[in-house]
Amino acid sequence: MQQDTHFRVLRILQEDPDLTQRELAQRLGVSVGALNYCLKALMAKGWVKMQNFNGSKNKFGYIYILTPRGIAERAALASNFLRRRLEEYDALRLEIETLRSELGKPRDSRPE
Repeated sequence: MQQDTHFRVLRILQEDPDLTQRELAQRLGVSVGALNYCLKALMAKGWVKMQNFNGSKNKFGYIYILTPRGIAERAALASNFLRRRLEEYDALRLEIETLRSELGKPRDSRPE
């Protein structure tokens, strides 16, 4: 779960480093406190750094930048994230097929 959150934070920051913590927390569906904890962990690992930027929309004038190490870790986390999601998809598909079989429904039918 923590890996998924780290991946999602890195992914969003790579696309939009100028987000405020509140905006980032809203996109992730987590509290600002939980996001702050996550960002501190990512900075401690050296994956993200906070940089002053005068043009930032953030009232404190900073942006979050992925470090080269953070970019590499994001790629590794993306691979793991995709593998886990495909495993979940396969398990869910098998469960759906089993339920359809139990109900005597054809493969292509949708539940009512």
